[in-house]
Amino acid sequence: MKTIVLTGGGTAGHVTPNIAMIPTLEKEGWDIRYIGSHEGIEKNLIEDEGIPYYGISSGKLRRYIDLKNITDPFKVVKGLLDAFILLKKLKPNVVFSKGGYVSVPVVIAAKMRGIPVVIHESDITPGLANKIAFPFAKKICVNFPETLDHVKDKGVITGTPIREDLFKGDAKQGKKICDFKDDKPAITIMGGSQGSVRINNIVREILNDLLPSYNIIHICGKGNLDKELEGLQGYKQFEYVGEELPHIFAITSLMLSRAGANAIAEITALKIPALLVPLSLEASRGDQILNAKSMEKQGLCMVMEEEDMNQGSLQQAIDKLHKQREEFIKQMNKNKTSSGIELVLHEIRKCNS
Repeated sequence: MKTIVLTGGGTAGHVTPNIAMIPTLEKEGWDIRYIGSHEGIEKNLIEDEGIPYYGISSGKLRRYIDLKNITDPFKVVKGLLDAFILLKKLKPNVVFSKGGYVSVPVVIAAKMRGIPVVIHESDITPGLANKIAFPFAKKICVNFPETLDHVKDKGVITGTPIREDLFKGDAKQGKKICDFKDDKPAITIMGGSQGSVRINNIVREILNDLLPSYNIIHICGKGNLDKELEGLQGYKQFEYVGEELPHIFAITSLMLSRAGANAIAEITALKIPALLVPLSLEASRGDQILNAKSMEKQGLCMVMEEEDMNQGSLQQAIDKLHKQREEFIKQMNKNKTSSGIELVLHEIRKCNS
C-alpha cells in the first residue's frame, strides 16, 4: 500500500487543504498519516477525520525580537529529530506539506531520508516557513501566477484543494442550524480561525442597523462569543464551524472575510460575493493585502483596508456589495475557479511513479 504523510499546522488554513484531499486519497488506496505539533489546532481537526496523528516538537520562526527566539531553535532541532525518527517508522512514499512552522522539520527530515516532498503555497508571496522548506521540495504547488516568480522551475499552478462537501450544502439545513425565521439575505462573517477582534467589535456595534435588512452568521473565533447576544433573532454566532459549514455557505448571500488565501479560494469557488478586510501590515507580513488586491483587480471581490473600517464605512460597503451582488457572481462565473484537488494529486502521483 502507498503511504503519504501530510503535514502543516498553526492555523486552520494550513490544515483544511490537507483535509480536503483525504477522501480522494482514501479512494485511491493511500495509507494516510499526519505529522503536526503536539498542541496545535491541526491535532483536533485531523483526529476528527480519523487519521493517525503524530505530534512533534515545534518552535516558531520569528522575524522580530522575542525572548522565545533563544529557546525555539532548540524546539525546531528537537522537531527535526522527532520527524527523522517518525519517517523511518512510517516509510512514506511521499510527503505533502501545507506549510506552517511545524512542517519545516518534517520537510527537511524527508529530504534527508530521500522521500520526495510536494509543498503547497497559498499566498502570492511565500511565508518564512515555506521559504525555508522550498529548497527541500521536489514540486511547489501555488494559487497565483505571481508566486511562480518566487519558486521558479519547481512551481506549478494548481489552485487550492477545497473540500468537496462544501459544494453540497443544503439551504434548508443552514436556515435550521441558524434558526432564521425569514428569507432575508444572509451575511457570513469570518475573521480567520482565531477570529478578528476588530471585525467582531464593529459588526456587533452595527448589528441593530444590519438586522432589519440581513441575517447575520458570525464565525467569531474561539473565546469570542458574546453571551449577551445569544438568542437574538437573525444573528447566529459560532466560535468555529465544522460539519455545518456547507449548509451555512448554502444560505450565504454575502461574505465579510479576512483575505487568507484558503478563504478566498473557497469564497470564489462557491461564487459568493465578498468584502475582504485583509490583515494590516502591523499584524502581518502583508500577504493578505496582496491576495486581496489580486482578487479586486480581477473584479472578483470588494476590498476594505482595516484602517478604513468603522461603523459607517462597513455598513455602506456591505450595502454596496449587496446591490452589486449579481455583477460579482457574473465575474466569478467567468473566472471558473474550482477546487485544486486533482491538480495537486497529479503532482503527488508523479512523485510516487
